[in-house]
Amino acid sequence: MKATLPTPHLRSFPSPTPLSFKLSFAFPETRRKSLSISSTPKGTPSPSLAYVPLRVSASSQAAAAPTVNLTAIPTEMKAWVYGEYGGVDVLKLDDKVSVPEVKEDEVLIKVAAAALNPVDAKRRQGKFKATDSPLPTVPGYDVAGVVVKVGSQVKELKEGDEVYGNINEKALEGPRQFGSLAQYTAVEEKLLALKPKNLDFSQAAGLPLAIETAYEGLERTGFSSGKSILVLNGSGGVGSLVIQLAKQVFGASKVAATSSTGKLELLKSLGADLAIDYTKENLEDLPEKFDVVFDAIGQCDRAVKAVKEGGSVVALTGAVTPPGFRFVVTSKGEVLKKLNSYLESGKVKPVVDPRGPFPFTQVDEAFSYIETNRATGKVVIHPIP
Repeated sequence: MKATLPTPHLRSFPSPTPLSFKLSFAFPETRRKSLSISSTPKGTPSPSLAYVPLRVSASSQAAAAPTVNLTAIPTEMKAWVYGEYGGVDVLKLDDKVSVPEVKEDEVLIKVAAAALNPVDAKRRQGKFKATDSPLPTVPGYDVAGVVVKVGSQVKELKEGDEVYGNINEKALEGPRQFGSLAQYTAVEEKLLALKPKNLDFSQAAGLPLAIETAYEGLERTGFSSGKSILVLNGSGGVGSLVIQLAKQVFGASKVAATSSTGKLELLKSLGADLAIDYTKENLEDLPEKFDVVFDAIGQCDRAVKAVKEGGSVVALTGAVTPPGFRFVVTSKGEVLKKLNSYLESGKVKPVVDPRGPFPFTQVDEAFSYIETNRATGKVVIHPIP
């Protein structure tokens, strides 16, 4: 039986507070043994969205935050909800949403952080309504938080574990009605992994859907050591991880990537051997061709002109031109587990957009921002009270 969400209540909200700017990579920290979910303080505001050099600090100070009480799970929670498809204005913050029930193969997570993806906006706009779950919907795919309850058939996870994952096995085929933009969410155990020890919740929340998409896309092309790759939109959520996985996990011989002028140094810091300014150079005029082109921006018709004969072109969005192909990622906790060692060693780093993390009260603002298609890395929501 599907759980039913109450009808969203319309209410007004205070004006959003000014946004601060920072670029967040992996900041090592000691894994917390307690069940407190804490917020990492924001860095010094930056006057622009220009590239901020990679910084790795030896420690991170956490602001005081409430402790998760495993014995006092409420029946209602705060969650962002929409009861009809449409623009950002259909989103409402409701404090009377039922906490989802946990099936035998699921765990209940006290959400600490969540992240937005382009699919979140397209789903809200009704572009997948034929295969969507019933309305009203609590949106959100990516999650990081603490397990507070386990189903009877859960084998590995336990109460108190800090976890992260993409809560929808298939992005477009019946995604969950109760998403991650809420205080609690229920998730199948097989979709989760323990949070990397050196990452905080906001950094971990931005990884799952993007890193799983990057990894599966590379696997589907048969990418392997010694091959070359061109990544279109290398500064985006998926592209920034394709660069790193191609280099650090798959052993690419050469990684090239495109971005606007202000983000070229970011591409180089992530491991790109060649950073291409798309405002000044045309893909059709590049002097070399690549074994794989990973199109994360929607320019497949141009991407196919940069691939070697017999090569592969992955197209995540937009029209597909042969030999380009598209796939819908399958969420797997096993992929996250496999990549955790690369994250914990610092070989692969999360990239959080400079305008975030956005507070939970500004999810609508975060949606508006991601729909500009100008985000660097991932748009994260943190903390979630």
